[in-house]
Amino acid sequence: MFRLAMGEPGCRNDTVSFERRYSRSLTVAEFKSKLEPITGGSAGTMRLELYSGDRLVCRLEADDQPLGSYPLEDGMRVHVVDRGLAFGLDGPDQVPKFELSADEYDRKADSLRSFLRNNKLGKYNAEEMARQEAERKRQEEEQQRALDAMPIGARCRVTAKNSPVRLGTVLYKGPLDGKPGVFVGVRFDEPLGVNDGTANGKRYFECGPKYGSFVAPKAVEVGDFPPEEFSLDDEL
Repeated sequence: MFRLAMGEPGCRNDTVSFERRYSRSLTVAEFKSKLEPITGGSAGTMRLELYSGDRLVCRLEADDQPLGSYPLEDGMRVHVVDRGLAFGLDGPDQVPKFELSADEYDRKADSLRSFLRNNKLGKYNAEEMARQEAERKRQEEEQQRALDAMPIGARCRVTAKNSPVRLGTVLYKGPLDGKPGVFVGVRFDEPLGVNDGTANGKRYFECGPKYGSFVAPKAVEVGDFPPEEFSLDDEL
């Protein structure tokens, strides 16, 4: 799920945002087309910016590339900037800057906010917002219960999508700077990880290169998983 943050030019301080699910197999062009009825803009003039928190990750500029080719993660935010709405057809030098106060924008009948409000979409759908909030709290409580059952130093088995089952030891649990949610830091028995216990330049635990990874709590099972022993006698 990717959280889309959208607003009209001149109203950056009051951006409308809501969540929807999209397939990673969609091309950027197809994704823009799906955003047209939501934003009121044109796919031909849209610019898409991918954010993690307040950090710009990248711009989705190649229209023929699938979304899955970009570093998309759940909880990231896509900013939709429509250059056609912002500048008109003659370019930025030919159109004077247009700004609205918050009250003026709220009274506009043809704004994105008015569209969302009239159709009970996004934050204007009280029932959906309540459902999302309840689901968010449920997931947080589930994650916390999983973390509480994972003492530091416990042996574990990690089962993650598109990765082999790996054995290791829990060496960290908690948040990571610049990342939403909580993670479990695992030192694997074999070099089947992606880091050395660091993320974004900050160290969270000690291990050798490629022996560490940060994974979602739901991917970790704590139990009696002794290290596997390897011997040359096992080789053919």
